[in-house]
Amino acid sequence: MPWWGVASALLANVLYSTGFVLEKRALAALPALSTRQPARVIGHLLSSPLWLGGSLALAAGFAAQLAVYRTLPLAAAQGIFVSGLVLLLLLSSVVLGERTSGRERRSIVAILVALVLVVASLRGEDARAVARTAPPTTLLVIAVPSLAAGLLLYRSAERRARRRHRLPTAGVPYGVAVGLLYGVSSLAIKGVSGLLTTHDVPAAAGQLFRSPYPYLLLFTGAAGLVLSQTALQRCRASVIVPVCTTVTCVFTVVCGTVAFGEPLPADPLRLALRLGGTAVAVTVLLALPRHDTPPGPRAPETPGPRVAAPTVRPPSAQPRPRSSAPISPEFPGVEP
Repeated sequence: MPWWGVASALLANVLYSTGFVLEKRALAALPALSTRQPARVIGHLLSSPLWLGGSLALAAGFAAQLAVYRTLPLAAAQGIFVSGLVLLLLLSSVVLGERTSGRERRSIVAILVALVLVVASLRGEDARAVARTAPPTTLLVIAVPSLAAGLLLYRSAERRARRRHRLPTAGVPYGVAVGLLYGVSSLAIKGVSGLLTTHDVPAAAGQLFRSPYPYLLLFTGAAGLVLSQTALQRCRASVIVPVCTTVTCVFTVVCGTVAFGEPLPADPLRLALRLGGTAVAVTVLLALPRHDTPPGPRAPETPGPRVAAPTVRPPSAQPRPRSSAPISPEFPGVEP
């Protein structure tokens, strides 16, 4: 049983969840971000110490993810990464004060079921089946259309969000778009982890820079930074991050298995457990609401007996007191 890989994946979950929550809290204090001004977005982010702390936590999670991909197959690693959503939802509720709906709480249960299924499918010999590299042509055929689809989906979500008289989006389209970018990034991380070695470092570095992995990481890192932080500022972290993580998981399992050629378990029971965990992850995505519930109307006051308020007249409208003095005959209406 590759326990080191499981421990590294759980550590990555803690670091990623902590990083996202810190970044979300920092974004609340920053001016409104716009994807049309990426340089300004990066400038605002780098000026926030709290955001920098969150980004350092994410960087540490990235390092733990490299260790995971060297010891666990893609399908198993992604199934464990999904379990980090439980911690994320708990932290967003406690630290950020975001209220989770009943549907989202049921999704937490489904996530835990997915984790149990995937971990139960692991065996010690899985580490020997971990692939190191993927054919560059196959990788690019998968990555380029996926990146284009993610950018187009994000742009479409931006246009819909600018329409007036529209329900506020819960962030699902943004999460799917960013999840596609991070899915490609996950494949690149997998490729980088396979080329890292302490033997003959110059040759390994040359092989790395001749591969498409570092360039995919550079693009998805820069684009994902601007898009994810803009979306995270507008929508709840408890929706954006679970959707993004689920899409990344499913994309990496399906496309990564094809690109890297990692075999699925031959045992029917283990195969069913691993595929079942992935299916539950998809169910989590479909169960999440597409829109935030708008604030409802104020509750009507309890009816009761009406009491007429006393009428107060202005001084000019007050009746003039009648005088008992006789009226002057020379000037009628004028008292002598």
